[in-house]
Amino acid sequence: MLDYDYPVYRPPSESESLILQVTLGCSYNKCSFCDMYRSKQYYEKSLPEIKNEIMEISNKLPKTRRVFLADGDALNIKTDTMIEILKYLYYKFPELERVSCYAMPMNLLKKSNKELIDMNNAGLKLLYLGIESGANVILKKITKGATHDTIIKSCVKAKKSGYELSCMIILGLGGKKHTIEHITETAIIINAISPTYVGALTLNLENGIKNEFLAKFNEEFIPVEDSDALNELELLIKNIDTKKKIVFRANHASNAYSIKGTFPSDKNNMLKQISWLKEHPESSRPVGFRGF
Repeated sequence: MLDYDYPVYRPPSESESLILQVTLGCSYNKCSFCDMYRSKQYYEKSLPEIKNEIMEISNKLPKTRRVFLADGDALNIKTDTMIEILKYLYYKFPELERVSCYAMPMNLLKKSNKELIDMNNAGLKLLYLGIESGANVILKKITKGATHDTIIKSCVKAKKSGYELSCMIILGLGGKKHTIEHITETAIIINAISPTYVGALTLNLENGIKNEFLAKFNEEFIPVEDSDALNELELLIKNIDTKKKIVFRANHASNAYSIKGTFPSDKNNMLKQISWLKEHPESSRPVGFRGF
C-alpha cells in the first residue's frame, strides 16, 4: 500500500476514496483556525514519484472508483503536471469515476480559465473549498488569505469551468460579537455561487492553535454556546435563497445538533427541525463533548 506522510486528511465524503498525496502540507498554512498541516513543510512530489505510486497501488486496488488528491494544496502544482497525473490515474484505473481535491480561492484565481477547463476535462471534477465565513472582518482576523469578493470570484470561475463545488462554513467563527455579520455575509456568498454541496461545522480549536487564533482577534473572543450555534444555523438556512439544488449538511461531529436537507425543497422542513430542537434542548449531545 501507499507509504503516507502523516497526518493525512480528507473530507468525510471521501471516506471510501483512494487518497493520493501529490503534495505534502499546505503552501499557505496561515489560517489561524487550522492546524492540519502545521507539522509539515510544503513539498510537491515529482511526476515520476507520483506515477510510480499510482502504478503500485493500481496493481492492488484496480477497481478504484474515486481518488482524492492530498494534501491540502494539490491545486497549487503546475497545470501540465496535474493533467499528466489525471491522465495516468484514469489510464491505470479503468473504473475511475471521479478525482477531487481541496482548493483555495487564491489558487483558483492564479489559474487561467483555460487551465481550469483543461484540468476538468482531464478528470478533476470536484473541489472542496472552505468559505469559513463571508464577513471580511472575520476573514481578516483568521488570516484566510481571501475576501468576501475573491471567494465569490474564485467559486464562480470554478463553476464556469465545469467543477462541482463542496463548500464548508464554520459556525461560531466570529464568536458572539460577530455572529450576525458572519452568518448574513456567508449566506450572501452561498446565494451568489450556489455550490453543489454546503457543509456547516462548528468551531473547534485544538489547544495547540487556540492562542494563535485568539491573538488574531485582538479583542475578547467569547465563544458561542451550542444554542448560539443553533441560532446561527437557523439564520443561515433562513437567508439561503436559491432556486438551484444545494445539498446541505450540518451533521458533522463538531455540531451539537444534526440538520440536513436539500435546498430549496427542504428549507422549511429544516427550519421546523430547528424550531423543534430549540424546544427540546435535551436532544443535544452531552455537555462538554466539544471543546473550544
